[in-house]
Amino acid sequence: MSNTYFAPKGGHPGQDQLLTDRAVFTDAYAVIPRGTMRDIVTSFLPFWEDTRLWVISRPLSGFAETFSQYIMEVQPGGGSDRPETDPEAQGVLFVVEGNATLQAGGTTYQLTPGGYAYLPPETDWTLRNHGEDTLRFHWIRKAYEALEGLGTPDILVLNENDIAPTPMPGTDGKWATTRFVDPNDLRHDMHVTVVTFEPGAVIPFLETHVMEHGLYVLEGKAVYRLNNDWVEVEAGDYMWLRAFCPQACYAGGPGKFRYLLYKDVNRHMALRTGPAAFPRHQRLRSAAE
Repeated sequence: MSNTYFAPKGGHPGQDQLLTDRAVFTDAYAVIPRGTMRDIVTSFLPFWEDTRLWVISRPLSGFAETFSQYIMEVQPGGGSDRPETDPEAQGVLFVVEGNATLQAGGTTYQLTPGGYAYLPPETDWTLRNHGEDTLRFHWIRKAYEALEGLGTPDILVLNENDIAPTPMPGTDGKWATTRFVDPNDLRHDMHVTVVTFEPGAVIPFLETHVMEHGLYVLEGKAVYRLNNDWVEVEAGDYMWLRAFCPQACYAGGPGKFRYLLYKDVNRHMALRTGPAAFPRHQRLRSAAE
């Protein structure tokens, strides 16, 4: 059975609605509920046709600084022949509705719901919606931290529905992760995965770690512990966590609770800020290997 994926549709609430919602931004985390993803907060990008997007995270000094995440909405016939304007940016695409035609590295791919694509820096790629329905997908971007001797990761195009989740040890399969990248491949400096909890499953301790997170709820509902607060979340909500924010959850049921997860991995902690953190000559030399 294929998985389900929530995607925002925009629009605006009626004038008879209350202002109350679950949106919150703190020093440690943010919750952007699905009800805030309205027409008025969409953005546009150069070189994209018939496309709008919700920017749900971006690097902020003093908060989460490693990545940005968009929810892209592409109308039939829309797309881009010049989607990425930063040659040092790597990207992950994850389709939640519709069909995408991706051309990357000289190969054409069809991405359907659950489709995942990893695009290394300096990849020549295009994306088009040749279907009859609106295409919606997540686009996660991060400046690649190249290291001499490692080389650059390869293009990957996969689908979640073709991958068996990896159970978390000691959980009887109630907590599992769908991995698109081999965790032992240290060329990668970020991972995007899908995490699944069966009804009633828990993260039974407060995770407190260096990785920054973006968590977009694809399906179901849960109660999440973020720092000192318990927050209810459901399909379509987004949680944005800075490093070391304590986190845990109870999956509420009646169905599975699943989210798309970003985290930064496999690199030393930068001891300097700005370009000196990852010198450009080192990045370019490693990419050429």
